[in-house]
Amino acid sequence: MSKIQMNKLLIAVMGLMVMGVASAKLPPLSDEAKAKADETKNKTAWSDKVAAYQLCQAQDKVAASYLKQKGKPKPAVEVPACTNPGPYVALQVATSTVGVADSKPVPAAGAKK
Repeated sequence: MSKIQMNKLLIAVMGLMVMGVASAKLPPLSDEAKAKADETKNKTAWSDKVAAYQLCQAQDKVAASYLKQKGKPKPAVEVPACTNPGPYVALQVATSTVGVADSKPVPAAGAKK
């Protein structure tokens, strides 16, 4: 075997080893890790909405400046307004303590001892 063929074979074997390690099954996520992942996904989605809102505002500002500079009237094309996503609201995490107060008996109101 030539040196080039040896190098190709070595690279192929190393690639197969890496694929074997990468395809190993990971253990399932804990409930806390799932909740953190959901929270991260929710916050990322909100950040994307904020970025789109800011981009929309910047585009409107540039378009208005361009039309003012050129002295042209605003075109009659219907463009949807920029929608503000509002402040970030964290997800409500369901825990084992939710609903505990509902399961406990309510003391009789005004009962004499």
